Amino acid sequence: MTSDTDDPENVDQKHSGWGAFRHTDFRNFFLARSISRLAVEMQITALGWQVYNMTGKALDLGLIGLALILPFLFLFPIAGMVADRFPRSRVISICLAVESLCALTFFVLTARGEITFPIILATLFVFGLSRTFQTPSEQAIVPILVPKANFSNAIAWSSAGAYISRIAGPGIAGMMIIAGEQWVYSAVFILMLVATVFALLIRANTQIMSTDPLNFKTVFAGLRFISKRQIMLGAISLDMFAIFLGGAVALLPIYAKDILAVGPVGFGMLRAAITVGALCGAVYFTQRPMRRGAGVKLLVTVGLFGLATVIFGLSETFWLSLTMLFAMGVFDSVSVFIRTTLVQIIAPDELRGRVNAVNSVFIGASNELGEFESGVTAAWWGVVPAVLVGGIGTICVALLFARIFPQLREVDSLDPDDLVRKYQ
Repeated sequence: MTSDTDDPENVDQKHSGWGAFRHTDFRNFFLARSISRLAVEMQITALGWQVYNMTGKALDLGLIGLALILPFLFLFPIAGMVADRFPRSRVISICLAVESLCALTFFVLTARGEITFPIILATLFVFGLSRTFQTPSEQAIVPILVPKANFSNAIAWSSAGAYISRIAGPGIAGMMIIAGEQWVYSAVFILMLVATVFALLIRANTQIMSTDPLNFKTVFAGLRFISKRQIMLGAISLDMFAIFLGGAVALLPIYAKDILAVGPVGFGMLRAAITVGALCGAVYFTQRPMRRGAGVKLLVTVGLFGLATVIFGLSETFWLSLTMLFAMGVFDSVSVFIRTTLVQIIAPDELRGRVNAVNSVFIGASNELGEFESGVTAAWWGVVPAVLVGGIGTICVALLFARIFPQLREVDSLDPDDLVRKYQ
């Protein structure tokens, strides 16, 4: 008898940087996810521009993010339960269809000159509600789209597609805004419809549906599962603290204008550097999957992320700052790859939606809170001290977690069979 990894065809696929794309379901998922992410980035860019021109208030820009994140903070346990009780591909399709209608609303009302800020917030709330239910299903579906030999490759390509969208979306929207925000929204509407079609083409039918009764215990089963496994709790918490403390990106406008004096073009380059670095890291893992020492590499790269943050904070040279931001993106991609792999593989399929919902809200909330923390500490101590404290704090967290989470430190292989056998 041979296992998945012993079969010659699977061995060949495992060592192929394009192995995940040999499977039709993953191709359809990749296109649906990447296209919808591109549309989201374009829409958020256009909305920020439109709202600031409409009201002239910086606070209103913050309310855009709040309208998107609030539904997730309150409904993530229910969203995770939905991802485990219903076919995830259908949940994704419905959510994308709702988001296309939101884009259509923005297009029609903007083109007719009837758009108002309250309408924008209300539509964004619906959009955020849809994303709340889409995210756990989108993350939890990956392991059922490809055989075990291609898990890591599928995760790496999923991350790479998201990073490409984050880079391309704002640039495309910025050029289209010249002709009018309504044209951005029309493009977003079309892209969301295309993404919906690709999601509907996903035929994966191996999902293990949860039959747990709907009650407090089962809704929060994902949180309980994570809390009982040191390796998952450590990986998620480590990333959360690193994001929270290493929020230097929120202060980039100040660095570009007052410290590095590079103007809007330089600011754009600084803003893009960290995402380009993350993309390079993700693409590397599509071709060179991680073999050994995953736990140590996770802790080391989080520490290096903190060190790069410190150097960036001290730098008064544009190219050094650009290099450090690029390095931060690369280091972040390593930790994201390892954490995502651990979460996706260790969680059993009937619980994977709820586990991913917890993971998403921890990381998503820390992004928002990290930007807030950076702004507050910069106001208290000054910009450079705030970045330095964040970077040093990230290094200390990596050292502390290496001690208090020995099981995380000892993780070696990311092979699915090994991880399930040892930690599930």
